[in-house]
Amino acid sequence: MTAEQFSQIASTIPLNPGIYKYFDAQDELIYVGKAKSLRKRVSSYFTKTFTTYKTHELVQRIRRIEFTIVGSEQDAFLLENSLIKQFQPKFNINLKDDKSYPYIVIKNEPFPRVFLTRRKINDGSEYLGPFTSVGRVRELLDFVKSNVQLRTCQLNLAESQIKKGKYKVCLEYHLGNCKGPCEGLQTAEDYAEGLVQLRNILKGNLGPLMQQFKKEMRERAANMEFEKAEMIRKKIEHLENYEARSVIVSKHLSNADVFSIARDGDLAYINYLMVETGTIVQTHTAEVETHLEESDEEVLAFTAAQLRQTFNSAAKELILPFPIEFPEEGVTQTIPKGGDKKQLLELSEKNVHYFREELRRKQMLQLQGKTADQRRQVLVQLMEDLQLPALPVHIECFDNSNFQGSYPVSAMVCFRDGVESKKDYRHFNVKTVQGINDFATMKEVVHRRYKRLMDEQQSLPQLVIIDGGKGQLGAAMESIAELGLSGMMTVVGLAKNEEEIFFPGDTESVKLPYNSDSLHLVRRIRDEVHRFGITFHRKQRSRGTFTNELEHIEGIGKKTADLLLKRFRSVNKVRQAPEGELAEVVGAAKAKLIRAHFGGTGPGDGAETGNGG
Repeated sequence: MTAEQFSQIASTIPLNPGIYKYFDAQDELIYVGKAKSLRKRVSSYFTKTFTTYKTHELVQRIRRIEFTIVGSEQDAFLLENSLIKQFQPKFNINLKDDKSYPYIVIKNEPFPRVFLTRRKINDGSEYLGPFTSVGRVRELLDFVKSNVQLRTCQLNLAESQIKKGKYKVCLEYHLGNCKGPCEGLQTAEDYAEGLVQLRNILKGNLGPLMQQFKKEMRERAANMEFEKAEMIRKKIEHLENYEARSVIVSKHLSNADVFSIARDGDLAYINYLMVETGTIVQTHTAEVETHLEESDEEVLAFTAAQLRQTFNSAAKELILPFPIEFPEEGVTQTIPKGGDKKQLLELSEKNVHYFREELRRKQMLQLQGKTADQRRQVLVQLMEDLQLPALPVHIECFDNSNFQGSYPVSAMVCFRDGVESKKDYRHFNVKTVQGINDFATMKEVVHRRYKRLMDEQQSLPQLVIIDGGKGQLGAAMESIAELGLSGMMTVVGLAKNEEEIFFPGDTESVKLPYNSDSLHLVRRIRDEVHRFGITFHRKQRSRGTFTNELEHIEGIGKKTADLLLKRFRSVNKVRQAPEGELAEVVGAAKAKLIRAHFGGTGPGDGAETGNGG
């Protein structure tokens, strides 16, 4: 659909909140979106300049538009999530989570049985969960069985059958695991109390059950039933040990959902902790595939809604690393700065980063586990996907690294025959560039690397990857041309946080096939140069190798300088910041010192700022 074609129907689209659906030439649903104003949002696709190739591709495919008006922004949010989950349009965020999770079912029958199932049937039974781990469910059921006396048999315990005396108690009764409802030795009311205890255990709320057991133990002891009192005491001890093993953050916390996110280009990983009465009762990490340059906020909002629905969460508080658009009524967002909630968020972040690193390790082990012939096949696939003139048995990758806009360094990693060649890794302290200039830095280090290889008459790589955008690639090509190496090796740019590959002079990128071995290899090389560069950078900082202008201000030390850089991102932004903003970070006294060093008041303090000191 062209902009001209859209202009003919634009006036028919309402201004109300709602959701819109895009269909392609085959009438396949390719995108679902929500909007406060449908006309304004849909019009933006046809009137604005495209910032990404993906958005351009989406608009090129649109042949038909449908919309649904809803009553509020919240309704639009919920309907959008529901439709994406149901139809999984190819241009929407995709939660790659098609597992069949286990439930604990309380069967709809007299004296209900309790057991594990993966099939949720509309039969009037109560389904608790879902749970993320079958092992966790079995552990819970074993724990329940040893503390709550519920039947495990499959007898029909209708009242008429029990009155006929058709059944006799089994071994479970004599072992103390069942109270014998089959012979009428237990009332339905007493059995229902056991189900209440079961629900409390699943929620991590063991207090009521322990109180009840303590009461029973005292009554048994008062009646001289010491053996039965001892059995109950052991159950209390079992409960206390189980509670000690549970992840309890704080008994003072109410129910909450905790989310954190880590990104790898088009892939995002979201960790979810479900907290009930201060205890973590569920943990799950989901992998999400993005398609249209969605921000971290958009991805987290989408995934949080999906996971809350999947795991039937009714928590009224979200604990998050940053605010998101989440218009569900009655739900508050907390961005913690300290205390128990901050610990929860840090635990979630620890889990999500572990999950991502574990995936990387598995991919690397898969690569290393391949035979020489299999690794060669990966290189052949990469050569074909990128249409390289030679098999890339020698690959080098460059990346610039800096800390909050300061302290530039660069790193280069080398892969030979598809695996790391760590003896060929190199790091570079930037020598000729003043301040932060990624382009000039890349030009310098590429020139230094390949001039040395030429001087030492060493072989050149078949493929050089520049981790950065077109600017860094262009800077690298300047050095390649100056050295007379043009055409002697293939040099490509790898877009930051993407797996989009750019060749010099090309306007459109190349996308390697999703989940292919060639893509895994490129990701591994990119991750390795990041790891190597960051490790070197941290070592240099810890040695005090780096200093910046802030540390030269009398009364300002390294910790304060780092704090300022974390907040303002660069020395230049500190120079321009109003004194009031500086005081919020470092206090009034140090703010005055900084402002005095940089030439008086900042732009927000009522005077113009000069070039600084």
